[in-house]
Amino acid sequence: MASVFSRRIVAYIIDFFVISAVMWIISLLVSFVVAPIDLSSYYAPFPFIAPILGFIYFVVLEKAKGATVGKALMYLEVRSLNGSNISLAQAIVRNLTKIYWIPIIFDWLIGRIMNSDRLFNKITRTVVVNAIN
Repeated sequence: MASVFSRRIVAYIIDFFVISAVMWIISLLVSFVVAPIDLSSYYAPFPFIAPILGFIYFVVLEKAKGATVGKALMYLEVRSLNGSNISLAQAIVRNLTKIYWIPIIFDWLIGRIMNSDRLFNKITRTVVVNAIN
């Protein structure tokens, strides 16, 4: 089976598509309401809404289920280092770098330098584990 790291990358890509699908549905529904209005002005806030929606997606699912859709499909879970479910504060902090995609690269690079998978996992004392034993 693939490494946890490569499965995390695939999970992140899956989550991107899930968030994109939700944004597409929202935009479709709202376009029915604002159709007579100029749609170019309607889409202007989307670059700000999408990252916030994504952040909420990651925080809520990791806190409630221990995994996002992508992580669940890749058989991964987020846990505290002591093995328990993560707290809301841990979920919020560990996902701060996922608001925009560039900070997650630095999160990963700095984490690698510090012998961790991600800096924010080290800060929050969380780990992504294989859900299959």
